[in-house]
Amino acid sequence: MSLNTFGHLFRVTTWGESHGPALGATVDGCPPGVEITEDMIQVWLDRRKPGTSKYTTQRKEPDQVRILSGVFEGQTTGTPVQLMIENTDQRSKDYGDIAEKFRPGHADITYWQKYGIRDHRGGGRSSARETAARVAAGGLARAALDSLAPGIEIEGYMTQMGPHRISGARDMSQITQNPFWVPSAETATLWADYLETLRKSGNSVGAMIEVVARNVPPGLGAPVYGKLDTDLAAAMMSINAVKGVEIGEGMAAAMLTGEDNADEIFMGDDGRPVYSSNHAGGILGGISTGQDIVVRFAVKPTSSILKPRQTITKSGEAAEIITKGRHDPCVGIRAVPVGEAMMACVILDHLLLHRGQIGRNRGTIG
Repeated sequence: MSLNTFGHLFRVTTWGESHGPALGATVDGCPPGVEITEDMIQVWLDRRKPGTSKYTTQRKEPDQVRILSGVFEGQTTGTPVQLMIENTDQRSKDYGDIAEKFRPGHADITYWQKYGIRDHRGGGRSSARETAARVAAGGLARAALDSLAPGIEIEGYMTQMGPHRISGARDMSQITQNPFWVPSAETATLWADYLETLRKSGNSVGAMIEVVARNVPPGLGAPVYGKLDTDLAAAMMSINAVKGVEIGEGMAAAMLTGEDNADEIFMGDDGRPVYSSNHAGGILGGISTGQDIVVRFAVKPTSSILKPRQTITKSGEAAEIITKGRHDPCVGIRAVPVGEAMMACVILDHLLLHRGQIGRNRGTIG
């Protein structure tokens, strides 16, 4: 039973543990002839890697990717692409004290109950370090999208940290100008003060991330179980620490009337339909409309904190635990490039599925 693989035609299998010698991804189904180099993938990994600011874990990993197969003379060959990232800064001794204890909020207890064995060094497969492999695969997916559907843009950013939402107007040019990927210089300053206080106290906080895909053609996705939003929700929910996913208006749609929620349709000057709004998040009936695809996901606070917590041991005895090691005070910061990667993989997968079944859209308007 393979439960470490996602995707239909563009299939990604991730492997490796947080404190093992390496981790990576095996990508099958990438079309041949896609221009790709290690440097092209490294650009995206550098956005996710630890130690980029004092607001992320201080584990110093270069996250240097190596392409081991599936690429020849700078192009994909159509065979499986093997991507590997070596772990170089493990400190497994930090986790010696929790070998017999379960960290509250972590997957320690469920892994033990299910398998009867667990890798306590950083959480093994349940560690957020697994997401580095996803970002590498997402870099390949972006290159394939650039080749097959030029113009598609994927951008993620934080919209909320703990109780603090973005203040003021959004300025998308600010996303790469602060350590929080937030489109607001004013908000970045406020969040810095807030997170610094939490970090020094040994605590953590959750976050909300929004990922937008622009210029996606209409027609991607299929009824009833192959919906584009179904796969997007599953992809985002599979990211470590994610506890909720929304598409478009999401949960807020429950508070709207039908009149308010319906995105009215008009004919544009270019002969294509345009919409008055985008409450649907660019997807209707599981199929893309051509509007921006908007996905949001909520990330819980990092479970590994320096605050004493009550727990039990494997033998069932009561115990107190303080998690040592190097951890993110807000894991949502580094979840932004992970969400972008998952969006890229799903959009490419559905683009390939659409080409395989339909070729080009058959319905015409006007």
